[in-house]
Amino acid sequence: MNRREVIRNVALMLGGTFSAPTIMAMDKWETFTSPNNNDSSFSLTETQQKILAEIAEMIIPKTDTPGAKDVGVPAFIVMMLNDCYREPEHQSFLDGLASMEKVKFLSLKADERTGVLKLLEQETKKITSKVTPFWRLMKELTLLGYFTSEAGLKASFEYVQIPGKLELIKLKPNQKSFAY
Repeated sequence: MNRREVIRNVALMLGGTFSAPTIMAMDKWETFTSPNNNDSSFSLTETQQKILAEIAEMIIPKTDTPGAKDVGVPAFIVMMLNDCYREPEHQSFLDGLASMEKVKFLSLKADERTGVLKLLEQETKKITSKVTPFWRLMKELTLLGYFTSEAGLKASFEYVQIPGKLELIKLKPNQKSFAY
């Protein structure tokens, strides 16, 4: 079983936490036969990259564990969008970043940034289009990038190579879940 199969299976176990485009993007790699001939490659300006990194870090901040920036989530998001998503999602993501530029996200104070993102999340809940909105892409790709990184996995789960018998146990306070 390869990494993509594991990610897809984990997503399905979580009840479809990831959107259909993300699952389809992971599935695309299994049926991949030729290079992507799409002339519109996805790229970001330096300011957009900084906004992307700051939002990812707000979703998974650095504490006593690595944050989103520490494990390379911003680069992962750009790679996933470029390699696995189509033009509608590219445009949705770029529009979202443009709206963050418009409100001068990088110059806002931390509590103001939080307020902007909370408002964005509320607005995203109202969207009914078939294209995955910016905030949803941002959140799910941040989570996917973080929890598929070695540092993110080790920070969140206790790896036990040979765990013994499989049984339900009661976790102690602050004890990490197990990843086998």
